[in-house]
Amino acid sequence: MELPRSTRIFRRTLRGLPAPKYGVGYEPGIRIPMPDGVELLADRYFPDLTGAQGILDFPTLLVRSPYGRGFPWAALYGAAFAGQGYHVLLQSSRGTGGSGGTVQPWRDDGSDGRATVAWLREQTWFDGRLGLLGPSAMAYAAWALAAAPPPEVKAMVVHIPLHDPYGFFYRGEVFALEDALIASTAFETQHLGPRRFLGATVRLARGMKRIVRAEQPAEELARVMGQRVPVLDGAITHPDPGDGYWQGTDHPASADGRTVPTLVVGGWSDVALDQALQQYGRLPAGGRSLLIGPWTHTSALRQGIGRVFEETLAWFQGHLVDPTPPKGRVRVSVGPDAVWRELPAWPPAAVPVTWYLQGDGTLSRDCPGPGSAARALDYDPADPTPSLGGMGLGRTAGVRDTSKVEQRSDVLVYSTPPLAETVEVIGPVAADVMARIPATGDATVFVRLCDVDERGRSWNVCDGIAKVPADGAVQEVTAVAVAVAMSATAHRFLPGHRIRVQISGGAHPRFAATRHAHRIEILPGSAVVVPVI
Repeated sequence: MELPRSTRIFRRTLRGLPAPKYGVGYEPGIRIPMPDGVELLADRYFPDLTGAQGILDFPTLLVRSPYGRGFPWAALYGAAFAGQGYHVLLQSSRGTGGSGGTVQPWRDDGSDGRATVAWLREQTWFDGRLGLLGPSAMAYAAWALAAAPPPEVKAMVVHIPLHDPYGFFYRGEVFALEDALIASTAFETQHLGPRRFLGATVRLARGMKRIVRAEQPAEELARVMGQRVPVLDGAITHPDPGDGYWQGTDHPASADGRTVPTLVVGGWSDVALDQALQQYGRLPAGGRSLLIGPWTHTSALRQGIGRVFEETLAWFQGHLVDPTPPKGRVRVSVGPDAVWRELPAWPPAAVPVTWYLQGDGTLSRDCPGPGSAARALDYDPADPTPSLGGMGLGRTAGVRDTSKVEQRSDVLVYSTPPLAETVEVIGPVAADVMARIPATGDATVFVRLCDVDERGRSWNVCDGIAKVPADGAVQEVTAVAVAVAMSATAHRFLPGHRIRVQISGGAHPRFAATRHAHRIEILPGSAVVVPVI
């Protein structure tokens, strides 16, 4: 059958992909039975060799999606990889995209994936070589299957991948409000087709300011959408990672001792960066590769599509086709000019360098002496510190000039003098903040590393947020130590630039706002530790 018109049109817009080696055939609406009688729908894309021999000699890629099987996945994964010599089975997850059953987020991906592989074994076009592929929640489905992989699974590539739903919704125990709203809306509507998804996206954008300021965002989102959004409801009502709601949803690299050779692809501004690096770290050294580019969660498959596709094809070629599997590599883009570099390992060997936050607003290698002054900011939940840039799904995610945010009275900045030489930081960054703060129980500390150029523009590099430890409902002011994981980066601070650290009481609406007004005093001894190459 001919590819749908929408797929053909979108396929022509994909720039940077290699020319297809084959025409593409299409078999839609395949019904795949599950052990409980539910049928899941799938579409098959395959190299079209009508009248030729050898069609059974192509490996198969399995893509399992809660986001439907049409735009953009049909062109991006189905037709694109079929044109390079793969059968691609694009399957809708349980309860989505016309598949039977009821949606149970994070619950059925492993068992349904294994049942799908059992079905594949009976197909005449399946030759026993299987790769797993997908981005975001589709990568989650791949990890769920790879936790106990059938023997046919020989390789896996995960793009901008998730493996831990709790870790997506909560960062440093703080609810990732904006990302949760966007992701939940996409999960509930994208599989219903482009028109329904676009309508929901427009409604969310129009109602976003009202939703994020509401005391109960899930209730307000339901009013905006005209229906409940169960994924958001579940995340908001289960803030404890030890809650049974999350049990069994964090997928390790392997539950049965056998790991699948995996290429992990992420972005420095991707909301899933931390999880991508964790996934890479869980895999054995001989069966893993890592690619991290200057991308957000959405731009990796737009601006980065050429490199991502090239690396993905090479990984599958090496593990599904060639007799000798390739050695794993680590390739990262190093900012601010996004120069690609191959590293011997991740994280690379580096020297942890401590920069201390001084009472006069400077940033120095010298520890503050006795009598050094504290600096204070006042956090007001009625006018919360806004978020701009960084790892997120919102329209302001990525690398941004945050100078205007720094002008607010609820943001403290600490800067070095102009650098005399390049400082290269590659690896995880962390902050140890000593603060005097009321023990409200919901106060947070947001810390960001920035690169200030010669024009005074302050570009975000990496950041993190953490909840302030509190003792019950005690309201007295107390000094606490707050450890803030600031994710990882690969960045070169150039001569003439300054290294800057921002501190605030939050970043809204990227993270839920603290409910109580309070003052935060940053005490001497606070520091940021960076890995310098």
